[in-house]
Amino acid sequence: MEKLNNDLFLRACKRLPIERTPIWIMRQAGRYLPEYQAVRAKADFLTMCKTPELAAEVTIQPIDILGVDAAIIFSDILVIPEAMGMHLEMHEGKGPIFHNPIRSESDANQLRKIDPTKELKYVLDAVRLTKQNLNGRVPLIGFSGSPWTLLTYMVEGRGSKNFSEVK
Repeated sequence: MEKLNNDLFLRACKRLPIERTPIWIMRQAGRYLPEYQAVRAKADFLTMCKTPELAAEVTIQPIDILGVDAAIIFSDILVIPEAMGMHLEMHEGKGPIFHNPIRSESDANQLRKIDPTKELKYVLDAVRLTKQNLNGRVPLIGFSGSPWTLLTYMVEGRGSKNFSEVK
């Protein structure tokens, strides 16, 4: 593991003494950055997630522009069910939609068991490329959806406030 120039975030996670509160922003690669908008103008959201060079670029933008203390890999929690065979579309103003939600045991049985090193290779490649391009400036952190969150999207077919299908 390379020596980090800025390990403030990791020291705070370990509850070690720190000189100041580390700064990072949930969804820090995003709409508010003109640099992100320039990349987004060339590719849709899922293409950005699935193209390691684009994912790495927008992951690093907040480090270069804002000077935050950690990078958060650009991806989405729903790439996992998509890799399992669910058809995912992202719609502006509506969010993610699965057109083939799980509504029966038969639907669930049709999900593919995946090897993340194959079906999600683009995420691993984005992590490798981002770490290389960060060159030890700050730590790279990731995120995941809880099993409940993934299940609700997979069964409801979209975000839900009342979870009528999954109950």
